[in-house]
Amino acid sequence: MTLPPAGPGTPQSGGHVLPRRVHAGYALGSLVTGAFGTVPGLLLLPYLTDTLGVAAGVAALLVLLPKAWDVLVNPVAGRISDRTRSRWGARRPYLLLGGLALAALFAAIFAAPFGAGPAAGAYVALAFLATATAFAFFQVPYVAMPAELTDDYAERTRLMSWRIAVLAVAILVSGAVAPAVVTAGGDGVAGHRWMGLFVAALIVLGTLGAFLGTRGAPTGTVGESEPTLRAQLAVAARNRPFRALLVCFVIQSAGVATILAGVSYFADQVLRDPTTGPTVLFACFVGPALLVMPLWTRVGARVGKRSALVAASVLLTAGAAGLVAAPALPAVAVYLVVAVIGVGYAGQQVFALAMLPDCIAYDTARTGRRQAGVFTGLWTAGETLGLALGPGIYGLVLQLSGYVSSDTGTAAAQSDAARLGVLLGFTVLPALLVGPPLLLLRHYTLTRDDLLTVAAGHHERNVTAA
Repeated sequence: MTLPPAGPGTPQSGGHVLPRRVHAGYALGSLVTGAFGTVPGLLLLPYLTDTLGVAAGVAALLVLLPKAWDVLVNPVAGRISDRTRSRWGARRPYLLLGGLALAALFAAIFAAPFGAGPAAGAYVALAFLATATAFAFFQVPYVAMPAELTDDYAERTRLMSWRIAVLAVAILVSGAVAPAVVTAGGDGVAGHRWMGLFVAALIVLGTLGAFLGTRGAPTGTVGESEPTLRAQLAVAARNRPFRALLVCFVIQSAGVATILAGVSYFADQVLRDPTTGPTVLFACFVGPALLVMPLWTRVGARVGKRSALVAASVLLTAGAAGLVAAPALPAVAVYLVVAVIGVGYAGQQVFALAMLPDCIAYDTARTGRRQAGVFTGLWTAGETLGLALGPGIYGLVLQLSGYVSSDTGTAAAQSDAARLGVLLGFTVLPALLVGPPLLLLRHYTLTRDDLLTVAAGHHERNVTAA
């Protein structure tokens, strides 16, 4: 059944579901966001420190600054897509153009035309900056689409469940296979070049899948927006549920990113398994997420999205904190704890992303203005900042603990203090970043009934004005 376009103030609250083709097509875009969100956070920092010989503190800045640039770019990308009119709709042109540019630029990050040393580090920073800009023009329109594909509260959760399931596959494939490609390609610069091409191909697949799969899907009615970017940002700031959810998610994203940044270091320095350890860790982290996604959907339907987000985050926090005992545990026990962390991560992602379009729909029904791009621009800017802060903070921990860099393609011998820094950055630090921000969610009080009430009031005002 094809859902007709829905304008602001006309929520579809029953019976209206999107075709499976749209669910699957939209979800394929997560191959793009999953690959780019995972691989740089996983491999870029160790690539700089252990292949290009860049000091850990400098490498942390090189990873942080280009993605921090997206904090400025993402709201602009959202505003541009909000104002785009084309036969492909407002968002889909950017899926295609941004995605293809992203693929080419990602491969360029690991091309290493200057070998090792300072020039190589500067090249990586510039290439990463260009790649992050291309990603902004894919990600912001992509994340904006659910609020326009459907106004149904429950359908958004189903749409996000599909997306997070594919995201889990993308993280598994890119995060587990990318290190293996580096190894198969001969490690060092050569191995990373092959890995860059592999991930670029994955990005192209996701780009074409999302662009073609959402062809003919509902796009919503284009409504009036605020006249300036500053005015739009002010409206988003006044949306209390959105503000609380955004700050919580940004801090939690930094915590998740420290886990991603530490995988290779943890496998090498704690598990003493640099060859297969990263792949097994990723399989344990992401594999359970594919199995528990239907369970999380039922939990959300029973207790509500906010309560389910809290439960998932507590599970993630407890698992990360418990992993501090890893040096005293057998490898099997470590992998089981990582699986628990993965279950919590799956729920944390799906409910945060399902609550975002609710905030957008609330604003649209309340104001009558279509500003999904601005909200998602702020959201993705915050998420990108969080994902950049994670490796940056982890790199700083390595620097302070005395981690020694290498330009040989393999890690140098490390002191006990450096290995302790690797452990704490992978366990205690993410626990502290994921758990406490949940207190902010006491300001998130948006429910399905609230959405329907506000939308009905807006519809009544429109009828009276007509």
